[in-house]
Amino acid sequence: MTENVVVLGAGYAGAGAINKLQSELGRNARLTWIADVDYHLVLHESHRVIRDPNVRSDITFPVEEIADPSTQFIQAEVTGLDTDERIVELAGEEDIEYDYVLVALGTKTAYYGIPGLEEHSLTLKSLDDALDIHEAITEASQEATRGEPAQVVIGGAGLSGIQTAGEVAEFRDARRAPIDIHLVEALDEIFPGNDPEIQQALRKRLEEAGVQIHTDDPITEAKEDVIEFDEGEPLEHDVLVWTGGITGRDALDDADVEKEHNRVHADATFQTSDDRVFAIGDSAIIDQGDQPAPPTAQAAWQAADVVGENIARAIEGRPLMTWEFEDKGTVISVGEKAVAHKIKPAFGISLPVDTFGGIPAQNLKKMIAARWIADITSWNEARKSWSSL
Repeated sequence: MTENVVVLGAGYAGAGAINKLQSELGRNARLTWIADVDYHLVLHESHRVIRDPNVRSDITFPVEEIADPSTQFIQAEVTGLDTDERIVELAGEEDIEYDYVLVALGTKTAYYGIPGLEEHSLTLKSLDDALDIHEAITEASQEATRGEPAQVVIGGAGLSGIQTAGEVAEFRDARRAPIDIHLVEALDEIFPGNDPEIQQALRKRLEEAGVQIHTDDPITEAKEDVIEFDEGEPLEHDVLVWTGGITGRDALDDADVEKEHNRVHADATFQTSDDRVFAIGDSAIIDQGDQPAPPTAQAAWQAADVVGENIARAIEGRPLMTWEFEDKGTVISVGEKAVAHKIKPAFGISLPVDTFGGIPAQNLKKMIAARWIADITSWNEARKSWSSL
């Protein structure tokens, strides 16, 4: 009997899983890939588009460069998952039946109930989002003067917020645009929850780039041209970008699987409370003991390689592999510069410091993205993208 395997999403988790499934599934399985766009975006480089929209051609890859001819691709928005009938519900398309489905839909932005925030802010969750930010800061800078510079505020000083602030600074410098940049974080330090050493290194790079950092004061309300804080003075904005959190997709609202904030609970084999439904990436909360796997590109890449084999094993009735996230370190861009922290030694070579910047960190950031592009397409495509990474 031919088994229908359906993968939902074209992010790191979805594209990586497709790549693995195509090599793992035998002739007794049919593979269908569903996503709302017909390309894979190297999302952790999407902030580059804020400075230069031309970068998009180097960080987006059409699905036909990833999918085999035997893999059916459907471009459509997933609106629901019926686990009783085993169907994926699509907007404007016929339902798709499955025997096994992999949920890799990613997430949407969380606003934490802050009044006005969703209505008055831009986000960075897609290529279109990055283009919208570029257009907004371009327009704001054109209407500004040296005496009254445009005020660009980025809310949330995690990975996306820091990289967004760095790219806005590069945009400002390249165009000599009158822009003030503010990075706002509710907690007491940027890149919260991480080692103070990398926090301070990132703070230094941001301050050198002219980014004004505001911490330890949560936003209580966002209005059309100003944000209010719990304690501090209001902060005016011409452009407000919110990168402060994630929650699951609406498509999973009624899915009969265990979930939290619409992110699906999965064990270390990626199976959910329904053994025909697997989940990875940001859309999943994957059990790793004391803490779930982090919602990062690094975790999605690692998980995608294992989940493909596990779905093949499930079809064949073989025991599933368990997965354990391996933290290989952190590399974050601040414009053209980068900061690397606790990079796992390669080829038995230990690094003399935990945290470093300069050309080694910049090239490491490029190499990480290039390696991913090569894995899902080819080294030739990675080479062509190198200058934009």
